[in-house]
Amino acid sequence: MTERADRGAIILAAGLGTRMKSERAKVLHEVFYRPMIAHVAGTVLQAGVTRVVCVIGHQKEAVQAALAGLPVGTAVQAEQKGTGHAVLCAQAACAGLTEILILCGDTPLLRPETLSAMLAQHRQHRPALTLMTTKVARPYGYGRILRAEDDGVAAIVEEKDATKVERLITEINAGVYLAEAAFLFSALARVDTNNSQAEMYLTDIVAIARRSGQQVQPFFHDQPQDVLGVNSRVELAQAEAILQERRNMELMRAGVTMLHPATTRVEPGCELGRDCILHGQVSIERGSSLGQGCVVEQGVVLRRCVLGERVRVGAHSVLEGCRLERGLEVPPLTRRP
Repeated sequence: MTERADRGAIILAAGLGTRMKSERAKVLHEVFYRPMIAHVAGTVLQAGVTRVVCVIGHQKEAVQAALAGLPVGTAVQAEQKGTGHAVLCAQAACAGLTEILILCGDTPLLRPETLSAMLAQHRQHRPALTLMTTKVARPYGYGRILRAEDDGVAAIVEEKDATKVERLITEINAGVYLAEAAFLFSALARVDTNNSQAEMYLTDIVAIARRSGQQVQPFFHDQPQDVLGVNSRVELAQAEAILQERRNMELMRAGVTMLHPATTRVEPGCELGRDCILHGQVSIERGSSLGQGCVVEQGVVLRRCVLGERVRVGAHSVLEGCRLERGLEVPPLTRRP
């Protein structure tokens, strides 16, 4: 990924997320071994963005802890006054940037290559604002995208304000923005709180751009599951399954056999050699590595283990911190240490 010193990102992570029915801030909920916010920050960094600012509020100390080890700054939104206000809270931390990516901290399925493609399109055309859109079969509750004659974005119409015809539109706002910094903060200075929530809405910058004759370009992504946020425990479980499937597909393409991928979990960072065979209900975690040709039978758990080539681990064994030499066979139901 190409890195640019004048390109930054703001991740919005100050809210609590009431639909999660939890005392814990939404972005702190784990999905496939990491808090959601860590997934999002990692994706942005992999896309080549060098300065990342996370706007925090609820349980800010815990969110900062979840970001430990990542080169990410923070800005505090002490009062929840809307998404537009959250971006303004990061203005000082964005000094010197010319392009700013804005996204939410509850989108763990976003891929680095998707953001890289959006960044490249924006760089090529240089509109004031690029807005990611997608299409869903059931758009209820999402802001609909109205296209202009030039195929740019004319407006975002929220569900409560949409006409019957507009509600039939299936193209929606995916909630990822890429703006020229000068436009962004000048536009936010013009956003008011004259709405039912008395908040500053980030979406208002679309109308401000159009009224001032500036271009708002759509970046259409045809995989809606990648870009929509996690707002409930059901969606959290769905995101978990998708990330698990992506990881397993990556390993199988690299030469690992999985007899039952749906029940097999391999944490990112673990290394598996070619021709390894994993039976069902296997969990490999915490930096474990397996040499070529290992066989891991059903129900095995490996944590911080190093296996030489052609090791066989018997069913329902639980091993932690073990180093096993080439060709060793571990009996079923073994517990180490």
